[in-house]
Amino acid sequence: MEKVLTPKKVLVVDSDPAVSRALWNSCGFIADIENCGDFEDARTSLMRSPPDFLVTPLRLGTYNGLHLIYLAKANRHGTRSICYSMFIDLPLIKEAQEIGAFYEAPARVPFALLSYLRTALPPRDRRQPRESDRRKEFRGGRRSTDVAVVTQG
Repeated sequence: MEKVLTPKKVLVVDSDPAVSRALWNSCGFIADIENCGDFEDARTSLMRSPPDFLVTPLRLGTYNGLHLIYLAKANRHGTRSICYSMFIDLPLIKEAQEIGAFYEAPARVPFALLSYLRTALPPRDRRQPRESDRRKEFRGGRRSTDVAVVTQG
């Protein structure tokens, strides 16, 4: 007898329809995605039918995504949260991680959500948020060309 997997429910909160469309394009084939454009609609949906995943920006007009993450955690239904932000706000990011949310850069959210839907997640995001992307910084190395560039400057 085949085991039928029910798709995971994802609540996406963002006023930009392009965000919802990108998430639906990347994960719509394995998840049931509900879109909410503002905090009030998202709060109602979260309380009525807790999703498996909550995807929210850290800033939502007069509220912020942390309010929704706290509500999801208080529901005790096992909702996992993913937050993102156009601007790096380290205190908000750290607070979100402390309460169990995963932080992603906005461009990475569709890919990260797809990965999160397919795997078991650790209890919390242990990654350290940074002001800048370290992959774009010169960090030295053992190549001889690196030494030549550093000594000429």
